Amino acid sequence: MNLIKTIEKGLLGVIALLTIVATVQEIASIYMVGRVNLPDLLLLFIYTEVLGMIGVFYVSNKIPITLPLFIAMTALSRLIILQGKDMEPSTLIYEAGAILLIAIACLIIRYRPPNQSTEL
Repeated sequence: MNLIKTIEKGLLGVIALLTIVATVQEIASIYMVGRVNLPDLLLLFIYTEVLGMIGVFYVSNKIPITLPLFIAMTALSRLIILQGKDMEPSTLIYEAGAILLIAIACLIIRYRPPNQSTEL
């Protein structure tokens, strides 16, 4: 079991390092273009959430289920923005519905009875 925990922490370290590299690349790309757009900010927010999730795991050895849900909502929002006005209206409704379902799941988790665990 210690080997699995060590591998898990090592892989999370690699993910953290690569997330930092991706963040630096995104910031460099923004600098080269000379303009910050909302999709860029949402991508940076996703990177920040991933790093936060890794940090929480290193401190508590648990990942609250709401963190990946927040990342999913942000990713779906970014997808909607990137697709822009050219997307099918039904696709927009499906993606917005997915965000709504995830938000409802977050509310249910937040207001659950305190004796139930929601860590991964």
